[in-house]
Amino acid sequence: MTTRQHYHAMARPIPIILCGWLLCIQHLYAKGNEHEPLAWTAPPQEHACPDTTSYLWVSHSEGRDCVRYFSSQDLTGVPTLLVVFSGDRDQSRKLPIEDIRGNTRHLRERLAKNYAKRAGIPVAVVARPGTYGSSGDHRNRRRAREFLTMNAGLSALAERYGIARFVLLGHSGGATVAAGLLTLGRTDIHCAVLTSGAFDLMERDRRRAVAQGKEPPSDDRLKRRAYFDPLYRTEGMKVDSERRIYVLGNPRDKVTPYDLQKKFADAVAQAGHHVELREVAAKAPNHHDLLDRTGLNTAKECAR
Repeated sequence: MTTRQHYHAMARPIPIILCGWLLCIQHLYAKGNEHEPLAWTAPPQEHACPDTTSYLWVSHSEGRDCVRYFSSQDLTGVPTLLVVFSGDRDQSRKLPIEDIRGNTRHLRERLAKNYAKRAGIPVAVVARPGTYGSSGDHRNRRRAREFLTMNAGLSALAERYGIARFVLLGHSGGATVAAGLLTLGRTDIHCAVLTSGAFDLMERDRRRAVAQGKEPPSDDRLKRRAYFDPLYRTEGMKVDSERRIYVLGNPRDKVTPYDLQKKFADAVAQAGHHVELREVAAKAPNHHDLLDRTGLNTAKECAR
């Protein structure tokens, strides 16, 4: 038991009026109103990240962060956990936190329960940095720190609950996160389902600029963005004959080009890993959001 775990365990039977100031803070956070809006673009502060359910205080090579996760149930002893990463939230981050859709612990946990009911396995919806209570700045996504934070979060979940293997489901920017975790050498990922993922990030930026009638950014400018691009990090993936990777997308995708998704799948295959590329139906006009819960259904299948 770690020091922080020891403090938390000691705090439970002690009335708030008798506990020390640190224990009181942790108790209040743990018992906080689950209907209150979650923070966005918050700095990493350990006192705001108690050692209790839904919070993970993690360390990595670029610092420390608070990771929020929202589970479908008590995860103790769960052998396989489906972890869900959402897509980018550019529009949401510009809103007052009380106006962001689904932005409470209660609603995020309800979402996890809905996923679990459909998938038939326990689920944790893990918030990417700067969103839904996780510390960080969402504008800095797709840099190394986002991937390091999410990787540390998965390790902390495994340690806290004794989880042996993960099934990852990520959409759009969340698919990029899931792909990045594969390249960080994890050996506990049983399956990864990547729907409409963003890959070859500098090329994608060039195309977006042209589509908007702008001058494409120079190579130097793109390099300064310091992207962590899973496409060019496949050498970090551990060999695992049992692991399955599914890249799902639509050729008419206007947000994350399908040919760049295929480029990632091809790179993974060339590196000697099992990967399957599937063309699936998607919602018009952007053809980015897949229909018929294809991603979740695929995760359900490969979790078996």
